[in-house]
Amino acid sequence: MTATALNVSPPITIDVTAVIERQRINRFVIRLVLLSWAVTFLDGFDMLVISFVAPYLRDGFGADAISLGELFATGVFGAMLGGIAFGWLGDRHGRRPIIIASVAAFGATGMVMAFAPDMQALLLLRFLNGVALGGLMPLAWALNIEYVPGRYRATVVTIIMMGYTLGGVVAGPVTVWLAPHHGWQSVFLLAGAATLLLVPLLMALLPESARYLTVKGRAPEKIASALNALEPGLDAQAQDRFVVADEMAASAKQDFRIATLFQGDLRPITSLLWLAYIGSSMAVYFKSNWGPIIFEDVGFTRTQAAMIMSVSSIGGSIAGLALMRFTDRFGPIAIALYPMLAAPLLLFMGLAPVSLQGLAVFSLLSMAMISGTHFGMHSIAGLFYPSAIRANGAGWATSIAKIGSIFAPLLGGYLLAVHMPPRLLFVLLAVTPLLSAVSLILLARVGRGSAASNPIPPENVVLPAHAATTKP
Repeated sequence: MTATALNVSPPITIDVTAVIERQRINRFVIRLVLLSWAVTFLDGFDMLVISFVAPYLRDGFGADAISLGELFATGVFGAMLGGIAFGWLGDRHGRRPIIIASVAAFGATGMVMAFAPDMQALLLLRFLNGVALGGLMPLAWALNIEYVPGRYRATVVTIIMMGYTLGGVVAGPVTVWLAPHHGWQSVFLLAGAATLLLVPLLMALLPESARYLTVKGRAPEKIASALNALEPGLDAQAQDRFVVADEMAASAKQDFRIATLFQGDLRPITSLLWLAYIGSSMAVYFKSNWGPIIFEDVGFTRTQAAMIMSVSSIGGSIAGLALMRFTDRFGPIAIALYPMLAAPLLLFMGLAPVSLQGLAVFSLLSMAMISGTHFGMHSIAGLFYPSAIRANGAGWATSIAKIGSIFAPLLGGYLLAVHMPPRLLFVLLAVTPLLSAVSLILLARVGRGSAASNPIPPENVVLPAHAATTKP
């Protein structure tokens, strides 16, 4: 019997890219963004809360500056390895299952950290926690980038990363609220429990990337379901042929190698992206890890130091939001403005005779610029790579960036241990935004002609076959 006789629509060819590019923001995408925002909020809380807990560890475990620096660096080193490993797993097994595994892992390890009997055990647990934390964000970026039109990609990633920053904002007040009365362990117990409660919700609602499934040639029924949610009335069926017109599907059949990130136009792009990310990560992790302690050492109370850090994180979120539409339109050159402003502010803080009130104001401004730069780096980390290697590309970028994240807290610990005046650390820190600014300016020039980093112009989009064919 014929397909018409059975009242079954004949298979058609549907370009997944075209459906995604012409969509309006809809319920499906909003739900995806909200889920991603929730997991990055908890990721940010877990990653940054160690800085606010550090003064209590100094009191309870007798931890000195060097051992605290090692604790900060250990978590970041774990995150570096996690970004590489989970990025590889995400490109091999899919974004959805690896995101869920990452969330479950950092929730469980976070809870176990509450039972650490000494600094040695805490170091090991923080490393494992860091591995789990490092794998989440590149996969979340990849999943969202692959579901939103190119004109909104940086915007959506920035919104998601607000969750990470606000998680760090909440970490300070929550620590000040819980730790003095219930011990620093209560902070980790609360964070771990909240994270684990999110896992069943992700299992029920988090979709897999339709672009990824298409490039890999997997699960056509899931592709059809996702596209129908993006475009009601499309009526895609599992038997239809799905293509990603703007990417070479042949790349999906090749095993990923690190050299893939340096092939052709990607060579200068990857190199400059990594350098800009290293500079940004050095600045933001030095600020995050040592900020509370440095502000205490220059004369602020512990509560005031925590509030300065929290307010500066809010300022970073505002700076990131102000930047996102410009990044969608102009690319990396828009991000370069922030580190160019941060460097002179840091030099002024370190060299000028500024009062505590003035130091608080300049700290808020400089840290907002530093955080805004990091927002921008996150928003472009996965844009330059095709779907088949996007999680690997973003994962390697964030992991290589951890070189700066590891070096900065270790350097701060050793410099404080030899009694360097805390304000002079701001002078050294000014080098890091300069590295980011120069790299971003060069990246904007070499990345302008990269097809992978630019959305397809509407006139070049291959429309799906159903646009000209009505299903009976």
